[in-house]
Amino acid sequence: MLSTLPTIATAQKTLAHEFRRHGVGLHSGAQMNVCIKPAPVGHGRWFQRVDLPGQPMIPANLGAVNPTQLSTELVCGEASVRTVEHLLAALTGMGVSDVVIEIDGPEVPLLDGSAKEWVEAIVQAGIISQAPEVEHPPVRATLTQPLTLQEGDAIVSAFPAETTRFTYGIDFSHPAIGNQWYSFDWTPETFAQEVAPARTFGFAEQVEQLRAMGLIKGGSLENALVCGAEGWVNPPLRFANEPARHKLLDLVGDLSLLGHFPKAHFFAYKASHTLHTRFAQQLQDLLASS
Repeated sequence: MLSTLPTIATAQKTLAHEFRRHGVGLHSGAQMNVCIKPAPVGHGRWFQRVDLPGQPMIPANLGAVNPTQLSTELVCGEASVRTVEHLLAALTGMGVSDVVIEIDGPEVPLLDGSAKEWVEAIVQAGIISQAPEVEHPPVRATLTQPLTLQEGDAIVSAFPAETTRFTYGIDFSHPAIGNQWYSFDWTPETFAQEVAPARTFGFAEQVEQLRAMGLIKGGSLENALVCGAEGWVNPPLRFANEPARHKLLDLVGDLSLLGHFPKAHFFAYKASHTLHTRFAQQLQDLLASS
C-alpha cells in the first residue's frame, strides 16, 4: 500500500525562459512547432493545441491517457496530443513541474528520437525554483509494500526504497539486441547524461507493416535506430545497451503522468506504454485511497 508523507515546503520548478522547437511527428509524419513556456507554481504540465478553435488545454496526467500503439496519447474533449513520452520524461527527469506546452499539431516532434535535445533546450532556458504553494503543497508518497502489474511475461513493479530508482530489462531475438538491462538512481544530472540520449529503435522488417497501419510515417534513420537481419542499419550506438535505456526513458515519461515520483524502486521487463500507464493508474488509485 501507499501512505502519504507529511506535506513539506518543497519548491516546485519551472523554466526561466520559454523555448521553441520544430520537427516531425514519428507516427503522423507531420511537421509541428512547440513552444514551452514557464507556468505559475502548482500549475502542473499542460499541453495547449494552439491550432484548434479555442486553443484547448490537455493535462499531462493519467486521467487524459488514451491507449494507443507504440506511443502515449493524451486526450481532453476533442483535443489530443500524441507521443508525449520523451518530452514529459525530459521535463520530469530534469525536475520541471510547471509548464505550458503550446503545440500546433497532434503529435510532439520526435527530434533525434531521444530526449537529449529537449534536455539541452531545458538547460539552456534555465530552471528556477518557485515558492511552494502553501494552500496546496505537492503531496509526496512512499511505497510501503510491493505493487506489481503483469501481462504474460511483461511486468511493471514498484518496491519500497530509500531513493527513486528505475530498472528496465528487454529481451529480443535479434542478436544485435538480445537481453539488456539498465538501472539508475534518479537525479536530474544522471537522467541527462545516462538516459536522455537513448534513442527510439525499431526493426527493418516491421517498417512496411507499421506504415500500412498508419504508424511511423515520420520515422527515419535520422531519428531512430533501425535493426536489420545483419545488425544495426545506422550505427554507432550511443550506449552498448541503448535500447534498454530508451525503454527506461519511456517508462520515466509515462510515470511522469503521476505528477510526482513516489520514493520507490520502479522495475519493468518487456513492458509497453499501455502497461506503463495502466500500472501508473493503479499506483495513483492506491495513493488516492490511502
